[in-house]
Amino acid sequence: MVYPPPAVIPRQLQSTLRSVARLYPVSTVTGPRQSGKTTLCRETFPGKTYVSLEPLDARAYAADDPRGFLAEHARGAVIDEVQHVPELLSYLQEEVDRDPTPGRFVLTGSQHFGLTGAIAQSLAGRTAVLTLLAPSLGELRRFENAPEDLFETLWSGAYPRIFDRKIPPQRFLSDYLTTYVQRDVRQVLAVGDLTTFTGFLRLCAAHAGREVNFSALASDAGITHKTAQAWLSVLATSYLVFTLPSWQVNLKKQLVKRPKLAFFDSGLLCHLLGIGEPEQLRHHPLRGAVFESWVASEAYKQRVHAGLEARLFHLRDKKGLEVDLVLEDERAVTLVESKSGITVPDDSLAQLARIVELARTRKDPRPVNGCLVYGGDQLQERTALTVLPWSKIPDAPWATKASPARKRAKRAKK
Repeated sequence: MVYPPPAVIPRQLQSTLRSVARLYPVSTVTGPRQSGKTTLCRETFPGKTYVSLEPLDARAYAADDPRGFLAEHARGAVIDEVQHVPELLSYLQEEVDRDPTPGRFVLTGSQHFGLTGAIAQSLAGRTAVLTLLAPSLGELRRFENAPEDLFETLWSGAYPRIFDRKIPPQRFLSDYLTTYVQRDVRQVLAVGDLTTFTGFLRLCAAHAGREVNFSALASDAGITHKTAQAWLSVLATSYLVFTLPSWQVNLKKQLVKRPKLAFFDSGLLCHLLGIGEPEQLRHHPLRGAVFESWVASEAYKQRVHAGLEARLFHLRDKKGLEVDLVLEDERAVTLVESKSGITVPDDSLAQLARIVELARTRKDPRPVNGCLVYGGDQLQERTALTVLPWSKIPDAPWATKASPARKRAKRAKK
């Protein structure tokens, strides 16, 4: 059987990638497995030679004869899965110092933890490092079979292969999880009992949308506090989860300083929670936590796909006043509440408005905005607040189209 070529959707990061390639001799794209890194780089630079270091023979060639490997690609190349031969980067440094022409090499790597250290040591100042996550909602809609319902969207997640190859989400996510645990975890952690690690991952899913309590996680998983911290760090560096630090500003309150846990992909989160179909999510007790995690991940994707730092936080004081998500940049601060219901809760609006007004009393010239993202479909502009339907999150007040790299490239071109 001959399979059709994969569907290629435009990605927001593409313009930023082109821009940084005009500035640096090396561009590096990292991110989770199956997020579309290879497709993005090959589509962005179709004229470049493509070589993958996944096959053992190619890997051995690059490791055993790095100078010969680079000489073969002296005009530049897209080098995929470069984390398999981190020592190649030292020789690449020598090569681009000899010829620093911008845009020569494009590197990709799935294992952030296997790539970052080598890049920092060998290519500092010679490469831009960009992150490609699974598609945001705006990008996902470019697939013909993208879901339109909220709960189907949350349950399916956003890994491109689900929509590109029409693989049932539960099938793909089960295989993805198995591959991750069996392959990546074994490479990074000396985990004797992978069942215990998988149980820890499922416990993390049950804690999504909540503040991280390492003592509770460790106790429930039957591991030490130190091990829980190490394992969560691996989940973060492999782009399964991320944490929202406490927003440390003086609001004249005693703030709770624990970070909050979120998952990058809502489909994987649902799979780990044992949610077998979208209708089950509709009535699930953790529906709100899944939705809150999804909103945070959408904000994260919009920021990093524009070439920006994520800079996401949460806020809670010891008296119960809290905000699910705080987005901060040089232009503004946006306080975001997430509610999965189709009705806008008045008490949530009132509390958010109160915190917005309190935040505006800080000695900070940046404006403070409030936004409530909910499961309904009506956009509402309230006094000092925006009520945003989930389907309009690609046009959220914090969304940005321009990155510092693109602006620098435009100035350099002039």
